[in-house]
Amino acid sequence: MSAPFPWTPESAERRLEQTLERISGDASAQSVFLKLLPSRAKAQAGNAAQAASPLAGALISVKALFDVKGETTTAATKVLANDPPASTDATAIARLNTAGAVFVGLTNMSEFAYSGLGLNPHYGTPQNPAYPGCAPGGSTSGGAVSVALGFCDIAIGSDTGGSLRIPAAFTGITGFKPTQSTVTMAGGKPLSDSLDSFGPMAKTVAECEVAWQIMAGHDTDPSSPAAAKLVIPANFGFDEIDADVANGFNTVVRTLRDAGLEIVEQEIAALSHYEHLPPWHMTSVESRAHYEHYFQNSAGDFDPRVHARMARAEEVTAVEYRQTLNRREKFISEFREELGSAMLLLPTTPKLPPRVEDLADDADFNRFNLLALRNPSLANIADACAIALPYRHGGKTLSAMLVAGGGRDNQLLACAKVVEAAL
Repeated sequence: MSAPFPWTPESAERRLEQTLERISGDASAQSVFLKLLPSRAKAQAGNAAQAASPLAGALISVKALFDVKGETTTAATKVLANDPPASTDATAIARLNTAGAVFVGLTNMSEFAYSGLGLNPHYGTPQNPAYPGCAPGGSTSGGAVSVALGFCDIAIGSDTGGSLRIPAAFTGITGFKPTQSTVTMAGGKPLSDSLDSFGPMAKTVAECEVAWQIMAGHDTDPSSPAAAKLVIPANFGFDEIDADVANGFNTVVRTLRDAGLEIVEQEIAALSHYEHLPPWHMTSVESRAHYEHYFQNSAGDFDPRVHARMARAEEVTAVEYRQTLNRREKFISEFREELGSAMLLLPTTPKLPPRVEDLADDADFNRFNLLALRNPSLANIADACAIALPYRHGGKTLSAMLVAGGGRDNQLLACAKVVEAAL
């Protein structure tokens, strides 16, 4: 049950006080949180010792799309800002509360979680501590930065096409996208019913694991490190890759082989169907289903880029949408069967974080956004689980990703611990 975590119930009040002081006096905290929760956090810290959980006393940030009792769930939009406060915590958040977590605040994000880069024109864009002046990654931008800067131990977020793993990769932390069905969506603002997953980011695999287990309602039983066969897909993930990313990934492969892991490069036949599964069919249509009233009546209050992506739902007929869902179901089955007990090994993203100033033009933004999402989106389309693991190479903060078939979360985390130790 024990793990070398940086938090304890006894230190919760002291660490919270120090964190709130740091946030109030640190310019890098600007735009990270939409709202701090000092009153609730102090009460939680004072009661942390009463929770019989390895998470008791951990400082947690919560993405602004989760219901938190007494707070308005804005999803970092203007159109939801006047909604009534939530009457209860989202289910996963309530489980963290019972486990003794301390909620520092609600974190900033891409509006409606609809971007892989993390920019927000309404509430500002969190600064990237690993790459100053560059995009922090999205959509869980504030959550990633809250961990990277040490304000929080764990960030709770969502992942529709990489929204936990891209910001983890861009800021140098660990991001875990569980199999969708393991964590209930109750009490979270959706983007895509098909693709959304809720999960954690932290500094280590073990910290992500304990948070996920509690969010999922599981026993907090840490996995023992266990290697798995790793497959580098020869037919996916390496187009338009930056030299720094490619060189770093090659070093990762050599390091892992030297550590005794079995790594093979081969084509994955199922991935030949992936290009025929446009994620935007699901995100545009399903987001419109949830937010159509605001889309039609409050267009001027939207991030124009988000509104434009939602508008693409009008390019898809009902028949085409259903055909995409049907093809996805077939792909999920084929991918899971072909991968078996092996796991994919890929760069989390093919590109380094772009400079924010280079994203002013919509065409440039869209190109960078699609490239950031390309590799991680595979796990969402495949209803798989995946984890982004940070490493350093050539003075750069980089990230490698493991992808396992859906339902193999425990095996993925066990293998991730082996990879983490080797890196």
